[in-house]
Amino acid sequence: MATGRVLILLALGYFVLCPTAQAVTPAPDGGYPGYNTAEGQNALFSLTTGLYKTALGAYTLFGDTTGNGNTAVGISVLRNNVIGSFNTGVALNALFTNNGDPAAGHGSNNCALGAYALFANTRGDSNTATGYQALFNNSTASFNTAAGGSALRNNTTGTGNTATGYQALLNNTQGDDNTANGQQALRGNTTGSANTGIGDLALQNNTRGFGNVAVGAISLLGNTTGDSNTAVGPAALQNASTGSNNTAIGDSAGLAQNAGSDNVYIGEGIQGVDGENNTCRIKSIFGQTAANGSAVFITSGNKLGTDTSSKRFKEEIKPMDRASEALLALKPITFRYKKEIDSDRKSQFGLVAEDVEKVNPDLVVRDKEGQPYSVRFDQVNAMLLNEFLKEHKTVQDLKFTVQKQEAMITQQQQSFESKLAEQDKRIESLTSGLQKVSAHLEMTKSTRQVVVNNR
Repeated sequence: MATGRVLILLALGYFVLCPTAQAVTPAPDGGYPGYNTAEGQNALFSLTTGLYKTALGAYTLFGDTTGNGNTAVGISVLRNNVIGSFNTGVALNALFTNNGDPAAGHGSNNCALGAYALFANTRGDSNTATGYQALFNNSTASFNTAAGGSALRNNTTGTGNTATGYQALLNNTQGDDNTANGQQALRGNTTGSANTGIGDLALQNNTRGFGNVAVGAISLLGNTTGDSNTAVGPAALQNASTGSNNTAIGDSAGLAQNAGSDNVYIGEGIQGVDGENNTCRIKSIFGQTAANGSAVFITSGNKLGTDTSSKRFKEEIKPMDRASEALLALKPITFRYKKEIDSDRKSQFGLVAEDVEKVNPDLVVRDKEGQPYSVRFDQVNAMLLNEFLKEHKTVQDLKFTVQKQEAMITQQQQSFESKLAEQDKRIESLTSGLQKVSAHLEMTKSTRQVVVNNR
């Protein structure tokens, strides 16, 4: 116990006698009021009242006066910043020009990691640039994200863009809300907006096309001004340049298309034909047999589906009766489609929609403008069935009448034959009687002659 007390007294004496303890010895330099830190030639040179800033490197945050929460690491990082706040710059000349707007307080919340990243930014807010010269020329645009060397390098006023990959969205200047993920994806885009390119060189040459989506390496590679195209798969719509509203799904789908619009290509290698419009091509449909199922119909509103015959979906059900007699006024024809529709120009059989419309407008399919486009042949078939059944009933009735008449004729014939047989019997009886009378007369005559001769 005595030994323990001695040790405690010695320890207390040490703390009483020793000088005030310090965390780091020697104390760090560059610690300034307002929780600011500066290390390097002319770092935080113009500081006045700004708080929570860290400047590490020559001329870092050189012009900053009242900005808050900025971090600069490197040479001349955030050199010209004056009032912009909560910016982070790491590497040579990152956010070099950022200064902010005294009236609006812009030029804040930016992050630049890489030499010359966001170099020209002045008043843009909430931009993130990672990589050499990423968002290099951005000046006043905001909400952009660039990750990769020279990604969004030439962007000036375009906002809301995301570029991931070397030179992704390299030449974008004013385009907004674009997404590029992949080496040189959307590289040539300048003013086009709302485009998405995912994959190396996806939408590489797009300049001002709007609303395009390319997923897959070199998909929509050649597109320049086409709008609202969708390509999913490597090289899908690779050569399309000015066409719009095309959809291609599958490796090399729509590969042959250049300037055509409103086409759909589904399936690997379904390349299509250059210049065609309003065409749908789907792989592995032709020649495929479906033993059971329903026919597919397409409405003028581009709805794809099947017809139904269940009573559950119908109302006002009544017999067709004479409604089908309109078919008797139709004029079937032979014809050939124009070469742009059928390159083989085979002979066809059918009807003309405009002629059918005059007979019964309900038998016509109309386009988006309400003009006659096709004929509802399924309805024609139902009407043909009704006419067939009507004719069948007529034939059956005629057969029944004929059968009755044949029965009557047979009966009459049998009665006549019976009477005729009876008459024949009578005639035969009369003939037999006459023969007997004749024979008797002959006999009587012979007897008279013998008597006479005896005299």
